[in-house]
Amino acid sequence: MNQLTSRPHSLGDLFLTLTVLALQGFGGVVAVVQHELVARKRWLTQEEFIEEWAVAQVLPGPNVVNLCLILGGRYFGWRGAVVALAGLLCVPTLVVLALALLYASYGAHPVAVGALRGMGAVAAGLILAAGLRLASALKGNPLGGLLCVALGGFSFAGVALFRLPLIVILLGPGVVACFLAYWKLGKARQ
Repeated sequence: MNQLTSRPHSLGDLFLTLTVLALQGFGGVVAVVQHELVARKRWLTQEEFIEEWAVAQVLPGPNVVNLCLILGGRYFGWRGAVVALAGLLCVPTLVVLALALLYASYGAHPVAVGALRGMGAVAAGLILAAGLRLASALKGNPLGGLLCVALGGFSFAGVALFRLPLIVILLGPGVVACFLAYWKLGKARQ
């Protein structure tokens, strides 16, 4: 595993970074999180980010909250996890409350409706860009790029096209992927 080139300097640094990150994360948060933690801050390598993001997705609750709890705990223990959660939620909660008040007053206005539709398209683009940026890490995956893409495509089709519940995808392709990776890693050790 690659060495990190940096880490949060203090609990305050962790709090401020996650607050800024949370204020940027409208819809396509994975792209923002990946860029901030891997490319900009260098607190995680690309491979570590993918591993931690996978764990965060399997845990109950919002993925980015789980990731930030893991990150805070990694560097500062339970205090870091609490500070990470506070940094991620405090200021954005106030912003959401203010936006809810505005939406209650102006939500039916055509300009507001158009703006919200536009934000949805931007969020989809950010998620796609993050996925393409993360694809380079598949080179080191024990399953190989082709099998990862096939499992990802199958999972996408299950959720997006066939509207399967997430638990079905986790127990289907998710378990298959875990089993195959375990088997291939065991084979590589022999």
